[in-house]
Amino acid sequence: MNEIDAYISKFPEEAQEIMQKIRIIVKDASPDAVEQMAYGMPGYKTHGKPLVYFAGYKNHIGLYATPSGHEKFAEELSKYKQGKGSVQFPLDQPIPFDLIKRIVVFRVQENASKAK
Repeated sequence: MNEIDAYISKFPEEAQEIMQKIRIIVKDASPDAVEQMAYGMPGYKTHGKPLVYFAGYKNHIGLYATPSGHEKFAEELSKYKQGKGSVQFPLDQPIPFDLIKRIVVFRVQENASKAK
């Protein structure tokens, strides 16, 4: 069991399933992303730059896609509680996996274009 697996395993089953789905979304969108714990949560890097992070909490899952990832999808994210570069998806509501996928794909493309 690696650090990410250990982190996810500490949460209730429902939250574990959501975090594993997010993990799969990131890995599918960026198979070469480096997965590691950062800031106490699962994080991913491409081209040496932060891609996204996610974290589990009692009542929500936090997604951290840097300010640019959130600015690009501001309208769709507007119904969720946010901070600069972060958004909270409540566990008592459907998780917008398609939106998360589009955010991750955007961040993958953004990091790739900055690396050129």
